[in-house]
Amino acid sequence: MNECQEASLCRAYTATCVGMEVVRVTVEVSITPGVGIFLVGLPDNAVRESMLRVTTAMQRNGYRIPGRKTVVNMAPADIRKEGSGYDAAIAVAMLAVSGQMFFPQPEKYLIMGELSLDGKLRKVRGALPIAVAASAMGYENVVFPKESAQEASWASGVRIFGVADLQELEAVVRGGDEALEYVVRGREFLPSPGPGTCDFSEVAGQPFARRGLEIAASGGHNVLLCGPPGSGKSLMSKCLASILPPMTRDEAVETSMIYSVAGLLPEDSGLLTYRPYRAPHHTASPAAVVGGGTRAMPGEISLAHNGVLCLDEIAQFPPSVLDVLRQPLEDRKIVVSRTRYKVTWPAAFMLVASMNPCPCGYAGEDDGRCTCSAGMIHRYRSRVSGPLLDRIDLNINVRAVDSAAISYNPAQEGSREIAARVSRAREVQLRRFAGLEIRTNAGMEPCHIREFCRIGEDGERLLRRLMDSYGLSARGYVRVLRVARTIADMSGSENIKIAHISEAVQYRFPENV
Repeated sequence: MNECQEASLCRAYTATCVGMEVVRVTVEVSITPGVGIFLVGLPDNAVRESMLRVTTAMQRNGYRIPGRKTVVNMAPADIRKEGSGYDAAIAVAMLAVSGQMFFPQPEKYLIMGELSLDGKLRKVRGALPIAVAASAMGYENVVFPKESAQEASWASGVRIFGVADLQELEAVVRGGDEALEYVVRGREFLPSPGPGTCDFSEVAGQPFARRGLEIAASGGHNVLLCGPPGSGKSLMSKCLASILPPMTRDEAVETSMIYSVAGLLPEDSGLLTYRPYRAPHHTASPAAVVGGGTRAMPGEISLAHNGVLCLDEIAQFPPSVLDVLRQPLEDRKIVVSRTRYKVTWPAAFMLVASMNPCPCGYAGEDDGRCTCSAGMIHRYRSRVSGPLLDRIDLNINVRAVDSAAISYNPAQEGSREIAARVSRAREVQLRRFAGLEIRTNAGMEPCHIREFCRIGEDGERLLRRLMDSYGLSARGYVRVLRVARTIADMSGSENIKIAHISEAVQYRFPENV
C-alpha cells in the first residue's frame, strides 16, 4: 500500500432522502500535515458519531487510521446530514485517500450503508427511492448492505450490489469480474392480497351500502358511512380493500418508496405488493396524519397512497386533524412546511369514513331509542366540517340490520365477484386516461370533466335544479359528474345518462332524495 501524499484528496458519493426527494451527497476526504480527524458539512449527532464507527471498523478489519490531519467534508454544506447511511462512503473515501483501497472510478458508484464496529454493513432507510434516483443522476452502480439490496433491486437502469462487510465493499469498488457475484437481481412482480382482509360475504344485508362501496372502489371515490352502532359500518370499511384491483408494478414501486423512507417495508420481498390500508386511531396527532417531525417522515395519508385511509368514528377525531385532510383530498398530495425543510408527499388515497348519526348513535331509527336533543345532534355532526364533507363523493346512510336479515342470512355475494366488476370498470378508465397523470375518475380535473363527462341538455337541467334546490356547490357539481361517469363505466355505457346522474345524486344527498 502506498503512503498517503500531502494534500491528497479523494471523493465518494452517497445520498440522502429529504421527503421523497433524493439529494446527492459528496464525501470529500483530504489528508494534510497535522493531526486529528475533523467532520464538516452540517452533520447531525448521528453523523458525527459515524467517525468512531468508521475508524473502529477500519482497525478491526486490518486497515489503519490515517496518521495525519484528516478532514471529511460532506457537500452540499447547506443541507443537514441526518442518519447513519453515510458510513460506508466515508470509509471508502478514507481508505482510498490513504492508499489502502483501490477506487479507480468513484463517479460511477453511489455507496450507502451503516457500519457496525466489526465492519459489517447494516440496513439503511430509503434504499428504493435512492436506487431509482441513482439512474437519473448518471450512476451505473449502487452499493447497498445486503439487507437493503433486495429492496433496491426493484429499481431499473442501474446495477445493484449487496455487500456484507468492508472486504466485499472493497471488491465491488475495485471493479472487475469478481464484483459480479454481488449483483442482486429483482424478482418478477406478483401482486398479493393484503393481510387480514375481510370479505363482503360476511356483511349481512345492506344492499344500498354495498352498491355504494362498489361504486367508490370502481372510481376511486371518497365515501362516508353513517349509521347506528352494529349496522356493519366498520366491517364494510375493512372489506373495501378486498374489492380494489391489484397493485400494478408502477403503483407498487411508488408506494414502496414511501414505505422505504419510513422504514416500514416488508423484509421478505422489499416491495409492498398489496394496496395499503391505514386506520389511525382518533387520538392521532395532525403530524402523525399528514407527516413531518424532525426528519420529515411520511404520515398516515401518504402511507395510504394508492390504497385506503379509514377514519372510523370520524366525528371523534379532533377538528385540527380533520381540517388538514382538505388539501390532500383535493390535490392528492401534501406539502409539509417546517422551519428546516419543505417536502411534498404523494397522497392519492381513497378515504372511507364512518360515524354515528348522533352521540348515542340511534337518531333516525324507528324504535325511538335516541335520547339526544336537537342541539346535541347538531354539535355532534358539526364536528365534521362542511368543506370536508363537500370533498366526499358518496354519503351512505346505513340502516340497522333487522333480526330477520341476521337469522335468515342467505349466501351474500363475496369480494371476489365484486372485485371482478371493479377491475373491469378500472380497465375502462385506464384506457380513457392513457397518457394522462390520472388513473381513475376520482382524479379528474375540470378540464377532464368537460372532455369525458358530457351529459346533454336533460342532464344539465337536472343538475342546475339540484344546485338551486339543495345548495349543490361547484365542487359538488363536479363530484356528482365524477360518480355518474363511474356508474356509466360500470354499466358499460359510453355516455352518461339521466339514470346514472340520478343514482349519483342519491349518494350525494341520501337524506333528501
